Amino acid sequence: MTATEPKQQGEGSWLGDRIPLPVGEMLTALGAEPVPGHLKRWWWCLGGTAAIFLLVQVVTGILLSFYYVPDPDHAYESVQAITEDVSFGWYIRSLHKWSANGMVAAVILHALRIFFTGAYRKPRELNWCIGALILVVTMAFGFTGYSLVYEQLSYWGATVAGNLTESVPVIGQMLASFLRGGDEVTANTLTRFHMLHIGLLPTAMFGLLALHFLFIRVHGVSELEFKDQAGATKTFPFFPDHFMTELIIGLGLLIVISCLAVIFPAGLADKADPLVTPEHIKPEWYFFWTFRWLKLVGLQTAVVTLGLAGGVFVFWPFIDGAIRKRRPGSELSVGLGIVAVIVLIVMTVWEAWVLSH
Repeated sequence: MTATEPKQQGEGSWLGDRIPLPVGEMLTALGAEPVPGHLKRWWWCLGGTAAIFLLVQVVTGILLSFYYVPDPDHAYESVQAITEDVSFGWYIRSLHKWSANGMVAAVILHALRIFFTGAYRKPRELNWCIGALILVVTMAFGFTGYSLVYEQLSYWGATVAGNLTESVPVIGQMLASFLRGGDEVTANTLTRFHMLHIGLLPTAMFGLLALHFLFIRVHGVSELEFKDQAGATKTFPFFPDHFMTELIIGLGLLIVISCLAVIFPAGLADKADPLVTPEHIKPEWYFFWTFRWLKLVGLQTAVVTLGLAGGVFVFWPFIDGAIRKRRPGSELSVGLGIVAVIVLIVMTVWEAWVLSH
């Protein structure tokens, strides 16, 4: 006696019989998704650029992890072997480095675009908060990434980060101990940074991205209108128009970072030495402003002010909403944003000039 097989819609197709879902209809609906007309311009759609760099990060990071050894006695040597001995290891490592820099830049520029166009306002406040956390996770990726090389910058950068964390009021000591795996930077620190880089941070990133895309689907993309687009079609289909645009941009970006990887390959400085304090600790460019602020105001003040500034940044949509309730139509955010950007650029350039001299 045999069980009668139920007939499914789409019977006759091997995949359709086993996955009785309207996949074709869903793909058609996705392809027909209307995209606001202003996104035809690449600089208004930098979220896709960041996603392309993230994809490169994932692929090259997996390849590097086959050879990297997360142990203080072997970490530096394993990176050296990747750079000098593994076939095309220098190229993969350089792609990883340049795509990391490109991703940080793209996420920052995307956040600025959203901020200065007011696209974070009702009902998209929560999506701004999620995007701000994506920026934080992106910069954490950068910090833990260069810490794994275990050169001088890695060790002393981790030391500075531990001291900053320790200065956080109330919970600082506990957080610093968790981050370092003890009271000082040791082998446990490298292990924890490695787990953060390949485990916790990717999980957080993809979780935040899933929420980010969900809110975009729910609320849609904020539409911007320009004088030179008067009378033009306000939307265009996702496929093939937007898809092909993103594909072309992605190929172009791959060419750019490939050229950078060849012309300016990732180098390797001196191995970490706890007994030798370098004259200058030179972090990645996106942390220059933090180091300059730390030197200007001191450790405790820097931690408190940076924490407050970070909180204002993450929850700005609600602060801006409260301001606009009292003063409808207020664009105070634009003025404050311009001042903040100028201050960050000045401190970044200032620190870069000091480090170069």
